[in-house]
Amino acid sequence: MIRSSRLHLRIAAANPHRKKTVCVIMLLSTLALSGCASFSSDGGMTVVADIAGETIKKDVVSIRNPEVAEWAGNVSRDLLRKTLSVETAVQIGLLNNRGLQAAYNELALAEADLVRESLPPNPTFSISRIAGDGAAEIERRVVGDILALATLPFRSEIARQRFRQAQLRAVLDTLRLASDIRRSYYRTVAANELVRLLTEAKSTAESTAQLALKLGQTGSLNKLDQAREQVFYAETTADLATARQEATSSRERLARLLGLWDGDLEFKLPNALPVLPRRPLALPSIEVDAVSHRIDLQIARIELDALAKSLNLTEASRFVTLLDVAGISRKTQDPESAPFRERGFDIQFQIPIFDGGEVRVRQATETYNQALNRLNEKAVNVRSEARDAYRVYRSTYDIVGHYQREVLPLRKIISEEAQLRFSGMQIDVFALLAEAKQRIAAMRAGIEAKRDFWLAQSDLQTAVNGGGSGDNQKESRPPAAALAGGGQ
Repeated sequence: MIRSSRLHLRIAAANPHRKKTVCVIMLLSTLALSGCASFSSDGGMTVVADIAGETIKKDVVSIRNPEVAEWAGNVSRDLLRKTLSVETAVQIGLLNNRGLQAAYNELALAEADLVRESLPPNPTFSISRIAGDGAAEIERRVVGDILALATLPFRSEIARQRFRQAQLRAVLDTLRLASDIRRSYYRTVAANELVRLLTEAKSTAESTAQLALKLGQTGSLNKLDQAREQVFYAETTADLATARQEATSSRERLARLLGLWDGDLEFKLPNALPVLPRRPLALPSIEVDAVSHRIDLQIARIELDALAKSLNLTEASRFVTLLDVAGISRKTQDPESAPFRERGFDIQFQIPIFDGGEVRVRQATETYNQALNRLNEKAVNVRSEARDAYRVYRSTYDIVGHYQREVLPLRKIISEEAQLRFSGMQIDVFALLAEAKQRIAAMRAGIEAKRDFWLAQSDLQTAVNGGGSGDNQKESRPPAAALAGGGQ
């Protein structure tokens, strides 16, 4: 955005005003060096670790040497020996995922940019010799970029803000991975729970189909009822195969996020999703929390501040495009006369007749205004996302509670009563099996509702802290028509 301008000072090896010039250069160098940055021992990871520890209560490290790699491996192996909870899965992923480590490498590169922008320009020494017809001319120059030196404090401050942005981007990548792991974990456990339910349903459907076949052979069951029981078994078998495929794929996605391979792939997961919390979270100030804590908003604010400083620097240097100040020391040797020295200086500057810096200022101004509008848009969107995430969280909590308090207990009562009537020969076996299908369908819907709640809770945390991957849509439920309508 700001075109580089250079002012050169060429200091003569011998000059009547040498002492004064050297003092000025030493003073400028001292001021410049006072703002120099240096490489930190942690590569900027302290901020990332602090925010991650406060936000998601997890440890994060940048693996840059064998000792840290060994420590992370030992922690992961210890956690993998037990059945994984969602929290232990997140911790394993934060230590093992190589994509996250690559993001931390980006942070180290950003620190290198900070150090580079905070260093004063290196001086350049040049010497030239021209000879011919027995004569020779020797010239010595020391060149320093004075404009870069003068603007060093401003550029260094902008570089520090860019580095702060890089730290928050590393935090954002950390939160995004944690969110992705949580969602993948809940999907995988729910898929496994659904596989177990459909396995039981298939066993029931198989028994029903075999009974219908025998009754059809004896003429006790008409062809329509026989086909209904057989299609229930066929559809349940297809549903089970689909559920097993989804469970396998979900497990592989989780393994990728956790960074696991080879012998670590046999990690253990619980048989069912966690139980519903006794009370839902009460977040009356959800919008304020989101605006205060969202990492992407903090990044946008820092970007706006950095652009404001860049705009000020552009306006201050709009007329300065070239200003060379050169001190010259030249020695001439001629065979027809005695050697002699020449000392002096020259000044070069560009007259801003056609380009007075208006283009650079306009570009900087519009870039700043663009960032300001995007920040305001993001702030509005963050509030909306937080409100929507909380509404979805509360509604899914109520839906799961409704299944657990009303639907499933009633289905259990109906199933038990149907069993009693069947034992008393008041209903036939097919009425009993039809009720079993309805109960299986209700249980399946209950599993999916509970999965949706835990995904909604993960989305709520993401809406407040940031780190969403854009894949936060509500899960679509596989059709349960084969179970709900198999006996019709």
